[in-house]
Amino acid sequence: MKKEAIVLLNMGGPNNLEEVEVFLTNMFNDKNIITVKSSLLRSFIAKMITFTRTEKAQEIYRRIGGKSPLVGHTKNLVKKLKNRVREGVVVDFAMRYTPPFAAEVIERLNKENIERIYLIPLYPQFSTTTTKSSLEDFEEQYHLRGGDAILIEIKHFFQNINYNKAIIERIKERVDADECKNFDIIFSAHGLPQKIVDAGDIYERHVQKHVEILKQMLKDEGMNFNEAHLAYQSKVGPMEWLKPSLEEKLGEIKSRSVVIFPIAFTIDNSETDFELEIEYREIARELGFEDYRVCRCPNDSELFVEALAEIYAKMR
Repeated sequence: MKKEAIVLLNMGGPNNLEEVEVFLTNMFNDKNIITVKSSLLRSFIAKMITFTRTEKAQEIYRRIGGKSPLVGHTKNLVKKLKNRVREGVVVDFAMRYTPPFAAEVIERLNKENIERIYLIPLYPQFSTTTTKSSLEDFEEQYHLRGGDAILIEIKHFFQNINYNKAIIERIKERVDADECKNFDIIFSAHGLPQKIVDAGDIYERHVQKHVEILKQMLKDEGMNFNEAHLAYQSKVGPMEWLKPSLEEKLGEIKSRSVVIFPIAFTIDNSETDFELEIEYREIARELGFEDYRVCRCPNDSELFVEALAEIYAKMR
C-alpha cells in the first residue's frame, strides 16, 4: 500500500556540547549563509568562524543545559502530529546542521512504500537562509539516494490562523489583558545581513506582514499593549544587518515594562533560551526596566499541531 510522509525541516541544534562544532561547521559551510561563490573560500571562512566561536558557543549551551532544546521540542511535536493526522501517515523530521540529517531520514523513508513526501520547513516566514536552504538540502539528498516519491513543499505559513492563535496563546501566558496597557510588546525576529535582503530575500517583508497580522489579532482579543514594535536580534560580524536591533529598540521604550515574542522561531532554541532570556534580560535590567518577560515559542502546543495538520491537509 502506498504511503504518505510528512517531514518537518529545521536548522537543528547541538544535542550535546561535542556537536557544537558540527553545528557551526555545517552552518557556515552553507552557501545560503556564507554567500561567496568560491566553495574553497567558504570552507576557509567556515573554519575561521568555527575556530573562534566554538568555545563561546559551548559555554552558551552549557548554561542552558548542555544542549539545544530544539530537538527535544521537535520530537514532541512530531509525536503529537502523528497522533493528529490519519493513520498510516509517516511523520518525521530532519535537521539542516545537526542530527538527524536529511540523509538519515531519507534512508528510513526509502524503506517504506512512500508515494508522496510533504516537506514543511518550520520557519513561518520565507528566507533563502532558512527555508530555501532546508528544502534544497532535503531535495538534493533525496535524489542522490534514488528516491522516487513526489516531493511537495510549502515555503511559508505566517498567515495561518491557527499558528497565529498559538502565538497569541503564548503571549497570554506571559501577560493578561488587564496588564497590557502597562507593557510594550516587541516582536523580535532573527536578524539578517542587509546585503541578503538587498539581493532579493523577502524575509523582512514577510516579518513585517506577520507583525501587522498579530497586532490586529491582539487588538481583536482585547490585548491593548501600550505600543507594539519590531526589532531584530542575533547580529554577528561587522556588516550591516536589518534594523532596528533589539538592544536599540529596548533603549527607546519608555514604559519600562516589555514582553518579547520571538516571531521568527517556532521552536525554542539558544536564541530564545539564552539570548532573549539571559543576555537581553541583563541589558533590560541595565536600562532600568521594571518588568521584562519573554514568551515561549509555539513548540508542541496543540494549536501549532492543529496548524501543521491543516497545512498538510491543504498541501494534499
